[in-house]
Amino acid sequence: MVVVDEDRGSVGKVHGRQDGRLRLRPIRGGREWEADPARVRRATPAERLRATLAAVNAVSRAEPSDGAWRRDEGE
Repeated sequence: MVVVDEDRGSVGKVHGRQDGRLRLRPIRGGREWEADPARVRRATPAERLRATLAAVNAVSRAEPSDGAWRRDEGE
């Protein structure tokens, strides 16, 4: 599920729960973060599209980043 963390203003995928908090990861990969479930909501279609396009564009420009998605990694 793709969500928006209202505290960070970030879009991420839910990767699990731990100690009552959600574990989120950026769409393009990278470092997980924890979020308060009360401050997280489902991303709108426009927010999902914007985050996905940003990830694809970053890969096409070969922008270095922490844990960036790469074509040879599969997802």
